[in-house]
Amino acid sequence: MNFPDPLSGTAVLSASASADTAHAGSPSGDALAADSAAPPDRADPAQDDALVLYGQRFASRLLLGTSRYPSPAVLQAAAQRARPAMLTASLRRQTGAAAAEASQGFWQLLASLQVPVLPNTAGCHSIQEVITTAEMAREVFATDWIKLELIGDDYTLQPDTLNLPEAADRLLRAGFKVLPYCTEDLVLCQRLVDVGCQAVMPWAAPIGTGQGPVNPYAMRMLRERLDVPMIVDAGLGLPSHACQVLEWGYDAVLLNTAVALAQDPVAMAGAFADAVAAGRAARRAGAMQAQTAAQASTPVLGTPFWHQS
Repeated sequence: MNFPDPLSGTAVLSASASADTAHAGSPSGDALAADSAAPPDRADPAQDDALVLYGQRFASRLLLGTSRYPSPAVLQAAAQRARPAMLTASLRRQTGAAAAEASQGFWQLLASLQVPVLPNTAGCHSIQEVITTAEMAREVFATDWIKLELIGDDYTLQPDTLNLPEAADRLLRAGFKVLPYCTEDLVLCQRLVDVGCQAVMPWAAPIGTGQGPVNPYAMRMLRERLDVPMIVDAGLGLPSHACQVLEWGYDAVLLNTAVALAQDPVAMAGAFADAVAAGRAARRAGAMQAQTAAQASTPVLGTPFWHQS
């Protein structure tokens, strides 16, 4: 189905470079989130540890992108295996009947998964472009959730750190629940919190690189200094990367390329889901402090005195 483009007056189709496309008439993302995050069973500690974003509870701490999969069937199977909190999708202009038909089929696939959709503003290079895209996404997807992407450099896809807080502020004032994609810069993230963002999404490395956390010191410092939910978005390549940032105290991860371009995306989706759960469990369990010298793990009682120090 086509939608009027408020900028050009021509027909546009929801599509995506970093996600894919969507179709109007979709169920509300907020309603789906409510369905996927039922009131916790107090007998289940995992339910009591639900991810909370803007007051909404989510059972999973994994968010999944929807682009670059070998086929729609593989995407569907990966999403069913990972059981993510949200699936990301963004708006891109397309024309032609064939594109419209593909768009409708893609949305029908997402709707069948019954997973909340998180629209994003991928590819936007100005604040006005972000606002326009977000407003269109709210109408198309029937949700106030938005992943804010404002690109400042086309080579690294690094966010525009100078204008990101203003873009977030304007979206928040317009009633959006903003999840801003940003760097691991402490001052930037603090500014985003100051304007009202109730969560931030710092990268671990440039998007699509799969390098894992390239600046562990900054990421750990960021987690220690800010008391809001943080979702690591971009740069993770291995399940061990996801496990590590959850161990550091990050609240969730958003993945796309690491799953979609794996030799077996479905198995990799499951591996990441398991790694996220393990990292969160380790964080809650409280890891031992690293030591500089060997520490005996067996008792000395009953051993010869000359073996005791």
